[in-house]
Formats: sequence, structure tokens, C-alpha cells
Amino acid sequence: MPVIITMAMIRLIRTGTAMNESAALLKLMSWLSPVFPIGGFAYSAGLEQAVHAGDVTGRGSLADWIEAQLVHGAQRNDALILVQAHRCAADKAKLAELSDLCRALCVSHERLSETVGQGTSFVDAVSHWVGPGHFPGRDTPLPVAVGIAAGIEGIAPRLTTGAYLHAFVSNQLQCAIRLSVVGQDGAAQALAGLEAAIAKTAEHAANATLDDLGGAAFIADIASMNHETLERRLFLS
Repeated sequence: MPVIITMAMIRLIRTGTAMNESAALLKLMSWLSPVFPIGGFAYSAGLEQAVHAGDVTGRGSLADWIEAQLVHGAQRNDALILVQAHRCAADKAKLAELSDLCRALCVSHERLSETVGQGTSFVDAVSHWVGPGHFPGRDTPLPVAVGIAAGIEGIAPRLTTGAYLHAFVSNQLQCAIRLSVVGQDGAAQALAGLEAAIAKTAEHAANATLDDLGGAAFIADIASMNHETLERRLFLS
């Protein structure tokens, strides 16, 4: 018997899809919000050291610094790992291996502390949506934890990765404001210019495998290492 699709049914289908996307976006906005209790405001991912060393001095160099991490650095690898965690969100053994790999890719002690510390806090906080039994442990690194939560909740990996990277960029810009590198308008201008890099990295991660892991943001990695001994600092890393 043929199914007759009426305009009313089409509107219902479209409305249902929109509601699903809206619900997914709201969850991501909650999980990756600055007020979500994972302590993101305390970290600069080496940016404070870069400002201290004179590598970042204004909006242009700030945008270049952030883009390098998105396209060639740690955030690119985080995006790839997040997508892999999304794909195997129900496989505890693979998730444990992925968590080990994510921790091994951290180039400094502070980077490791940041990734694991925020992941632990995320697992605790996201339990209001996703039960803790889905995670390989409370010390699950942040990219893996976010990927698992999104996978369990059925949120699209591209959307999740884009939101994750956008949250990182926003946090970097907030750090830059506190470090007096830019004002709020300069930060907004930088954010607008970085949207293409966020989308590019999210798209790449959605189609990549673990064989594509790697990086070339050496100055950012060294800044993260040197920050461990920086005196009179505002941030943990």
C-alpha cells in the first residue's frame, strides 16, 4: 500500500528534525558553556607564556596562534580523538585504549593535568545527562569524555566537534582579554575570523582516522612546557 505524504506530514517531519537538532545544540551549549563546572577559565593552554615571550602581542598574532592550534596542533588531535570516542562510545575496551592514547599525546605535564582534570570534572557534571557507567573511568580525558557523551546522546559528531573547538577558541579569547592582549571588540573580531578554521578542523576530524593524528605547532607545545616555570602567572597552563 503506497504511503501518501501530505504537506502536514512534511511540516511535522521538518519540525521534528528541527527540534532534535535544537535539543542537541542546547545540550552542547550546556556541556561546553563557560559556567559548566570543569574549570576551563583557569587554563590558557600556553597562551599566557606566549604573551610573556612576546609571541602574541595583538589581535593578529592572537588569531594566528589560535588557528595554528586548531589546524596543526593539540586541538586538531583532540578533535580527531573526540570523533573516534563518538564512534566507539559503547565499547569500553576501545575507549580505555583511546584514553591512554589521548594522555600520551599531551606534550607537557600541565597539558596532561588540564586534559585529565577537565575530563574528570566533565564526567562528574555530565552525569545529569549521561550516567557515569558509560565512561572508562573518572580520569577520562576531556576530548574522549565529550565524544562519549555525545555518542550516547546521539548528537552528530560534526556538530559536537565544532562546538568543542568553538568553546576552546572562546576560552582562549577570554584569556587574551584577561592578559590585556585584546579588548572585547577585538576578541569578537578574532572569533568571527576563526570560524572558518573551526569548521575546517571539525570537517577534517569527522572524516579522519587515528592514522591522521600528528601536529606541527611546536612553538605552542614549547610554550605549554615553559609555562610550568613561569612566575607571577594568572593561569594553570
